[in-house]
Amino acid sequence: MDLNTIWFILIALLFTGYFFLEGFDFGVGILMPLLGRSDKERRVLINSIGPFWDANEVWLITAGGAMFAAFPNWYATLFSGFYLPLFFILIALILRAVGFEFRSKVKALWWRRTADGFIFFGSLLPALLWGVALTNVVRGLPIGPDMNFSGNLLNLLNPYSLLGGLIAVLVFSLHGALFLSLRLEGGLYARVLTLAKRLWWPTAAFLLVFAIFGYSQTDLFHGTGLVPGTLPMLAVLSFIASFVFISLKTELWAFLTTGATIILATVVAFQGLFPRVMPSSLNPAYDLTIYNAASSPLTLKVMLVVALIFVPIIVAYQAYSYWVFRQRISLDSIPD
Repeated sequence: MDLNTIWFILIALLFTGYFFLEGFDFGVGILMPLLGRSDKERRVLINSIGPFWDANEVWLITAGGAMFAAFPNWYATLFSGFYLPLFFILIALILRAVGFEFRSKVKALWWRRTADGFIFFGSLLPALLWGVALTNVVRGLPIGPDMNFSGNLLNLLNPYSLLGGLIAVLVFSLHGALFLSLRLEGGLYARVLTLAKRLWWPTAAFLLVFAIFGYSQTDLFHGTGLVPGTLPMLAVLSFIASFVFISLKTELWAFLTTGATIILATVVAFQGLFPRVMPSSLNPAYDLTIYNAASSPLTLKVMLVVALIFVPIIVAYQAYSYWVFRQRISLDSIPD
């Protein structure tokens, strides 16, 4: 295994961790208008992810930095081709952070509702656009021999990619609901479980349509896993298992199985791409790969040493924060 392959795997792991962790707090933000019937209930929902949401975003920053240093041509083509979607994601994440950090700084009701709107749209829009972006990458983009994206916004907003965006919103919402089932108690806890059960069915229906559509739109599901179809099948089984655990009210296993679905789906996407990083829909000869998009071997070697030192520290710190803030939250914990 060469350095190029190692860095492709590391970047895939970073994005996988980002979608697993940020997925549930996107889900919580999306579900706030449905679950938060009062200002106090919305405060409880915010507190459930309060210690975690900003640390979860570190995974995206690290993945973007690693892509920039390890595969600069991949970074340049991706960020130029997806300039507008990534710009909207950035604005949404900024407004979301404003909603979290400044919601309680002003006691006026209009401001709190505005902050809640920032949190909702700042969660919904990135979830949707990340789904659109990842679906477009695995589908293939109009990339020319100069490694430049030659399409426009309409190329990105095709039916298959929009379906991928909707899938991301639904899966993250379900993942967020099950995370809340681990964090809440009382009436909110019961409503969250009911909502999770109701969310599962439309999510399953759209996932089925997405998978069927994917066979004609991509080569994503062919030849992945130890035998062809192993990883997609494991993703399907983990998603089905989540419904069983929701019905049995075993919240931890339900959350872990939806998390496994997100992890396996991301792995399917990256394994389906390998050794490509961005397929060209114009000509396979124009594909960006882990070799023609990479930095020098020396750069990859120095970065690997740095990553082996600091990534475990970040993971250990984040795991410790989840342990410290593991207690459930109730309405009684919020002062009037």
